[in-house]
Amino acid sequence: MAGVNRYSHDVLAKGWQQANRPTAVKTPVARDMVLEEPTSGFVGAVVGWENGVVVLEDRKGKRRSFPFGPNFWLEGKPIDLTAPARSAPSARDKAQHHNRTHTASGSRVGPAEKAKVALPSRIYVEGRHDAELVEKVWGADLRHVGVVVEYLGGIDDLPAIVAEFAPVRGRRLGVLVDHLVPGSKESRIVQQVTGEHVFVTGHEYIDIWAAVKPARVGLEAWPDIPRGTEWKKGTLAALGWPHADQADVAAGWKRILGRVTGWKDLDPRLLTEVEKLIDFVTEDHLDRES
Repeated sequence: MAGVNRYSHDVLAKGWQQANRPTAVKTPVARDMVLEEPTSGFVGAVVGWENGVVVLEDRKGKRRSFPFGPNFWLEGKPIDLTAPARSAPSARDKAQHHNRTHTASGSRVGPAEKAKVALPSRIYVEGRHDAELVEKVWGADLRHVGVVVEYLGGIDDLPAIVAEFAPVRGRRLGVLVDHLVPGSKESRIVQQVTGEHVFVTGHEYIDIWAAVKPARVGLEAWPDIPRGTEWKKGTLAALGWPHADQADVAAGWKRILGRVTGWKDLDPRLLTEVEKLIDFVTEDHLDRES
């Protein structure tokens, strides 16, 4: 509307909903919802949420995390973003929860507790499949301690990401890098950003698929794929699975991930590195509680 600046007041300030402004309607978050966070001006689609934080992705693939609350605009109107309504658990779900004593990572399940406010610290994981595997095995543990995991599309922009995140005590940044080997471009970038409040580690697998024990897909060992052949497609071919295009790759990973039920299905070397990251980003928090 001409002559009206909808950002002329702090939307978090007391009484901002008055002064002839529309009321922010409580709105459950939903995937692909396009939101604007007016304080930063960031506009993006919802790609995930966890621990009271929503993750938005803009048109260039950049991701930012923001806390739920009355600090968003949807289709030109202010909203109070909330967690989605939970459906009542089925009898089967209740029985499975009752019988489960350990998480997928091997941690003992404690008594039910209220959702924690997300810690300022974060873990970034390079590679979509890597992030999905971390979520499946360590997701319950990370939610328990209030750590949000964000997907990192590539490592080239890591120095800028670290600078923007501005890590300090109590706001640490841990990063899991894909195929991190000595002397590589990735290792040189890691050296640029590693510091007191930034910890970067990685794995040496040619692809995160190889962190899954091959026996889980009926192999004695992951195949040696000749140079010039894309590793994932070559692996799918060795398994006798469809491998013509990216849709086949995505379907193949879904099958592999479906065979992973917990930490025992993974190479111990990956377990070690992820546990290091979790310990690092929660260390300051534990210090404050002690």
